Amino acid sequence: MEPVLFYGVPHGCSFGSIVALEWLGQPYRLGRIDMLSKPDSAVFAKISPLGATPALLLEDGEPLTESLAIMYNLAKRDFARGLGFSQETREFDRLNSVLSFLHTDFHSAFAPAWHAFKLDEGAPEREVLRATARDSAARCYARLQEMVDGRDWLVGDARTVADAYFVGIARWGEDLGLFDLEKEYPRLHAYRQKLEADPGVIFAHAIEDGKPAKTSGGFLGHVELDALTPRLAA
Repeated sequence: MEPVLFYGVPHGCSFGSIVALEWLGQPYRLGRIDMLSKPDSAVFAKISPLGATPALLLEDGEPLTESLAIMYNLAKRDFARGLGFSQETREFDRLNSVLSFLHTDFHSAFAPAWHAFKLDEGAPEREVLRATARDSAARCYARLQEMVDGRDWLVGDARTVADAYFVGIARWGEDLGLFDLEKEYPRLHAYRQKLEADPGVIFAHAIEDGKPAKTSGGFLGHVELDALTPRLAA
């Protein structure tokens, strides 16, 4: 039984988990969750008690939540792919540091702007929230630009799950109208554009947008929540 990744739309951080699954190349399925409507589903509540994505239903029916945990789970499935490293290595420590930074500081920096996004245009606190987000995210973008200066990837000599997670959330600065990455962080912009040309990233965009998507990995199709009831019961 292949794992099932539940991803959120629009533009969720679960994007990176789709990319990582494509890079892994092993069989998997996807479940689509509209995060704006927050599905009232007893099945999804068992998989993700807080209703958050990504959530990964493992082969044995056990759910796994939180991007950090999911990325490590995917990386360890085949170390020969180079998406992660054995825990006793120095490379693992660096990957752990970078992923933790992305999952905490960088991800949370945008929280005020996402809150502002849901407010009416004329709401007085809207611009304050956007300014707060820009200040926090700017420090993170600057740090990330330092990380890729003179390097091809965030960690090590090849792409890892850190690069997959990065490409899913780095877009938020422009999605929310806070930054022009090409002008403000040109080296980081070039690194992101390299990732955007990757077949796994192109696939993940098509999946998010509900367009025809050509897998270069092991994608076996989408599943409906109700169809997973027997698997959860087991």
